[in-house]
Amino acid sequence: MKRSFKRFAIVGVALMSLVETGFSQSADRINVVTTAVPFLRISPDARAGGMGDVGVATSPDANSQFYNLAKYPFNKNPGGLSLTYTPWLKDLGLNDVYLASLAGYYKIDEQQSISASLRYFSLGNIQFTDALGNDLNSFRPREVGVDVGYSRKLSDHLSLGVALRYINSNLAGGAAVNGVSYKAGSAVAGDIGLFYTTANESGQGWNFGAAMTNLGSKISYTSDATQKDYIPANLGLGVGHTWVINEVNKFTLNLEINKLLVPTPPESTGDYSKDSAAIADYRSKGVVGSWFSSFVDGEAFKELAFSLGAEYWYNDQFSVRTGYYYEDKTKGNRKYLTMGVGMKYNMLGLNFSYLIPSGNGVNRNPLSNTLRFSLIFDLNSGEGSSK
Repeated sequence: MKRSFKRFAIVGVALMSLVETGFSQSADRINVVTTAVPFLRISPDARAGGMGDVGVATSPDANSQFYNLAKYPFNKNPGGLSLTYTPWLKDLGLNDVYLASLAGYYKIDEQQSISASLRYFSLGNIQFTDALGNDLNSFRPREVGVDVGYSRKLSDHLSLGVALRYINSNLAGGAAVNGVSYKAGSAVAGDIGLFYTTANESGQGWNFGAAMTNLGSKISYTSDATQKDYIPANLGLGVGHTWVINEVNKFTLNLEINKLLVPTPPESTGDYSKDSAAIADYRSKGVVGSWFSSFVDGEAFKELAFSLGAEYWYNDQFSVRTGYYYEDKTKGNRKYLTMGVGMKYNMLGLNFSYLIPSGNGVNRNPLSNTLRFSLIFDLNSGEGSSK
């Protein structure tokens, strides 16, 4: 059956998880680490989105589940809920490709919290046709991640959090291409996070965070056991400091480093038999072993992504944010500036973020010229809250 796609740009950019891992290009030695379900690494929060996607060591809020759920026990509120809408490829005039996320937590007591989140990624609509171009049925590819977590304080300054996640990726709706039937892929993964803070009651002090996310099984879209793909396991390390200037002015600076715990794809030698064997060896690596081998493949330092974010609060009601994200040119070449604002009144908060356009062609960021927003609801915010 021949398939006709309404929006070929979406398929080319967003369905990367169905594409075979590519060899490096010898001229520029481009060798991007690719994974299935890359939506799990899209920042699903407008606050972090306005600060260069930092989130591992920022002050706790309702969206901590996406970055480091160990932060929850240090939240001053007993509970909270956040809803975020992120348009995708808005710069191309598309309106049906988006990431929607929901996160929430509840503090059982001052020592422990439970939490959960949901991510839904819609990749637009695909129109199926027959060999003559006649319309058949249509299909909307979609990916979902849902998780639950538990976190608790280990001391007055240190906390630990763990989460369990289910992932479902339905990209082809059971379609058959060249004799291969594609099915929805599913995987199970977990997160573990640590958070250490020296911040006092006013918020001044240091925050340190470490989180390993999406540690789980491979995912497959066919019945061929040799064609399983890695999911985006990741290690994030963050540090931040907040300066309380006076009763109404507060400033925070955060630095974060992220590293995918996925092996680097082999480079092409030009010899088909050698390249095929290298790809087979790459795919056959065990999940746990792949996390460790990702640090010793010779390109580990180039695979580090750096984020720098700043946040200013006035009277705990109005905030201004900015940030910068950097990735090596051989590993994706994402480099962009972000900005954002936030407002909070009693129990309600609203955050906006904007990614300043950068790059062109395949390097054009899918969030360029996109305004995304988060709505936050805090319980008992009148007693004080973190942002």
